[in-house]
Amino acid sequence: MDKNAPIGIFDSGIGGLTVAKAVTQLLPHENIIYFGDTAHLPYGDKSQAMIQSYSLKICNLLMEHKCKVIVIACNSASAAAYELLKEYVGSRAHIINVVDPAVKYVKEHFPDSVIGLIGTKATVRSGIYKSKIGQQRVGIELKSLATPLLAPMIEEGFFNEGVSEQIIEGYLKNEELNGIEALILGCTHYPLIKKQIDKYYNGKVKTIDSSTVVAAELKHYLERKDILNEGSGGGRKFYVSDYTKSFEESTKIFFGEEVKIEKYPLWT
Repeated sequence: MDKNAPIGIFDSGIGGLTVAKAVTQLLPHENIIYFGDTAHLPYGDKSQAMIQSYSLKICNLLMEHKCKVIVIACNSASAAAYELLKEYVGSRAHIINVVDPAVKYVKEHFPDSVIGLIGTKATVRSGIYKSKIGQQRVGIELKSLATPLLAPMIEEGFFNEGVSEQIIEGYLKNEELNGIEALILGCTHYPLIKKQIDKYYNGKVKTIDSSTVVAAELKHYLERKDILNEGSGGGRKFYVSDYTKSFEESTKIFFGEEVKIEKYPLWT
């Protein structure tokens, strides 16, 4: 496989930019193609069939660009479409989801602990974290809570406001999360509100940011397969299914530069 081939990353909107940013920081020579399905966000309230349909369309675009790895930077899509995409892509590219690296992390760092999970309705409803953590047989008790207001709030840019702190605190106070020692941020949007979450817990609960553990997993895979780009790469392309001002502004903030965003409707 061509070492210079890009890494494809996709999400329903800006949340996956947290993963893209972590990847560029850890792997600065890798070329990245990012797709934000802004026309259909959030994925968290969509059916499994619909999420799979969107994901296949996006995967086709990334395969057209000869991506060597495709990162599903969305927990809802990871839960609903990972197995389907892995079968669909076959040997043409490697697929990484955001669930398995987080599960591996809690297995290694929090055995015999009570762990919390916040995520979209689709992610929590799927039970994928509960199932995969249970398979590890390391005595972890998982407490899950759907937090459906958070992703739309973040997409609209309301994550440094007083109202956002009230919503975040309202969820974290829920009795479903009582007694947890660590909290999995089960949506790639949520690292954008990690400071508020850490402030609420005041060091008593470790927040697990999946974007950094996914980037580490990606690096490990590229090294193992000897397809790490060590040359003069570092290029980035951004596609969206529908232009939104918030996506453009967020992308500039994340990468600290003017970026070109191309519109690519999934259905024309």
